[in-house]
Amino acid sequence: MTASDQAALTAALVEVERHVGRSGWDQPARLFALVPTSELILAEPGLAEHLSHGLPDGFTSIEQEEFHAGADLGETLAQIAWPETVAGCVLALERVFVPPEVEAELPNDPVQAATLVASHPQRLDLRVVVGATRAGGSHGVARIRGTEELVGGADLVPSLAWALSRTLD
Repeated sequence: MTASDQAALTAALVEVERHVGRSGWDQPARLFALVPTSELILAEPGLAEHLSHGLPDGFTSIEQEEFHAGADLGETLAQIAWPETVAGCVLALERVFVPPEVEAELPNDPVQAATLVASHPQRLDLRVVVGATRAGGSHGVARIRGTEELVGGADLVPSLAWALSRTLD
């Protein structure tokens, strides 16, 4: 993946995180297709004025509103396939974490464990936005609830990046 492709993917992830963030927290997982902005403008010239704010060789994200993560996100992603016109995809999701010492003491019952984590005073709410492209690139950004800082990296959530890349095969 070229440096400009990596920059385009990172910019798309930041835009998706801001878009999702406008709706607040406690949202379900949301899936987006990434299409090259230049190709979208060629196919839909009327969109040019609305898409001119991004990178000229960047991506435009298109939310897949019918997406539902289901009980097993991995299984759901394994059933997705994109047409060739889609250059990449992005998944935004929220997770709650507790410190390792709390995690070690969680009950085996998943409902009881979820209840304990949701109400724990040391819980950490995190929104993760991960993307992958057909060119082989992946990146992720994350925001902790209550902060303005957005952190990111190519290996932020490698298993999710891998699962997303498989949807592009």
